[in-house]
Amino acid sequence: MDYINAFWVGGLICVIGQILIDKTKLTPARILTSFVVAGVVLGALGVYGPLADFAGEGACVPISGFGYLMSEGVKEALAQDGPLGILTGGITSAAGGITAAIIFALIAALCSKSGDKF
Repeated sequence: MDYINAFWVGGLICVIGQILIDKTKLTPARILTSFVVAGVVLGALGVYGPLADFAGEGACVPISGFGYLMSEGVKEALAQDGPLGILTGGITSAAGGITAAIIFALIAALCSKSGDKF
């Protein structure tokens, strides 16, 4: 049942993104940013946590899960470090994912042939 819940919740998040692409004039960058901000806001309000517990990676893998991860990091760092945690918590909690993205992007760049786009 965990796999089914992850599938339909993750799919629903992707469907919302596809509807935004098809039915609005929002650019993909604005939709991406909106999903991250929505994850932060829903995480701060305590709504995204139960969704992530219910759907597992179906709610954590989409980009909104990145925003949720950052909001949880800020909460923890704020409790430990005080106001300084507001600045450091989000980046600290997401450092592993950011590092992996940079490393895999470097590997992809080294393995592919680059060229100018016209």
